[in-house]
Amino acid sequence: MRPGGSLHAAALAALAITLMATVACVRVNVHGDPPRPSTGHGSSALRFATYNTSLYANDAGGLVARLERGDPDARRIAAVLQRVRPDVVLLNEFDFDAAHRAADLFQQRYLGEAQAGGGDALAYPYRYLAPVNTGVPSGLDLDRDGEVGGEGRSRGNDAWGFGLHPGQYGMLLLSRFPIDEAGVRSFRKLAWSAMPDARQPRDPATGQPWYPAEAWSRLRLSSKSHWDVPVRTPAGTIHVLAAHPTPPVFDGPENRNGARNADEIRLWREYIGGDAPWLCDDAGACGGLPADARFVILGDYNNDPVDGDGDHAAIVELLEHPRVLRMATPRSEGAVEAAARYPDVARRGAPAHATGDYGPRVGTLRLDYVLPSVGLPVTGSGVFWPRTGAPGAELVGASDHRLVWVDVAGGTD
Repeated sequence: MRPGGSLHAAALAALAITLMATVACVRVNVHGDPPRPSTGHGSSALRFATYNTSLYANDAGGLVARLERGDPDARRIAAVLQRVRPDVVLLNEFDFDAAHRAADLFQQRYLGEAQAGGGDALAYPYRYLAPVNTGVPSGLDLDRDGEVGGEGRSRGNDAWGFGLHPGQYGMLLLSRFPIDEAGVRSFRKLAWSAMPDARQPRDPATGQPWYPAEAWSRLRLSSKSHWDVPVRTPAGTIHVLAAHPTPPVFDGPENRNGARNADEIRLWREYIGGDAPWLCDDAGACGGLPADARFVILGDYNNDPVDGDGDHAAIVELLEHPRVLRMATPRSEGAVEAAARYPDVARRGAPAHATGDYGPRVGTLRLDYVLPSVGLPVTGSGVFWPRTGAPGAELVGASDHRLVWVDVAGGTD
């Protein structure tokens, strides 16, 4: 097992749900495939999804405490997942804890029980989670305030990725299909400076690099992590490329977060381009994704193609990469309705394409993506954002993001 990674499995159907309510998940060999239950959305499709769940807390162990109490937002998040029933889903902003207690609780007490407004209980026998950079002290003065670490936001600003405790805003990948554990790659520790022509932030007043040489040589590119998780689906192995780049805001005129967001997105462009000898994972293996590998890029990338903050070219170049399938953009009626509530927020993008509602100052944006590779024909897609009064509309307020899903051909029940 790779350091920091974890795969969990449990039996499916009613017996598993009963057992999982009382015992922790059991580690088993990933090659012991359980029987596959019905998806509920068609036997010829595999459904991939991403969902920024906002299941985080400002204190270490806070998410575990929320879930143990019976968190209403977690119930609504689970209800959305039970309605959409993805086969593979990445949850962004799900706090990581070393004992995996939060992931256990979410499966057992939330997904494993039918929720109001949701559907039948939902079991994911496989999952991947690992440490992230957020909240992990760097030992460097990354915000240049003259102090290393400190308390509160000052401490978070000097972490490898902003966070008030290690694991805040983590990631959790849930799968109905086995994960090829030996093939998982993580790029959490990759130095930003290792990227050719990296966007090294500069102080506009002096033209000098924002980060001192020592800090720049050590600063990690990924604000959380970048994972390549091969999933053994009925259609063959599909690489799930999961990430959550930093928001391109909360900085200064040096635009260090904007530059980092763009290069975090660029990492996947370089990775799927294949020939990247500088791109070395946390286990020391270097190079990109093989040319014949199929993949789905998942995550909250904090970058809209035309609106909001950030370097829009970064996400557009990923969308238009030759290995990324050109497809109709997922849409929803709820996004159109929400955009109409902010007439003073100028927008160039199609309102229906938005994946979250960020309030009257920012409005709605498309930040969350499910991008299949060429060779994975799309049979359907959408954003779970019902219009007011439609079934499920009462669930979406649990997070400022909405679940995005894409169906690809090739699944069999």
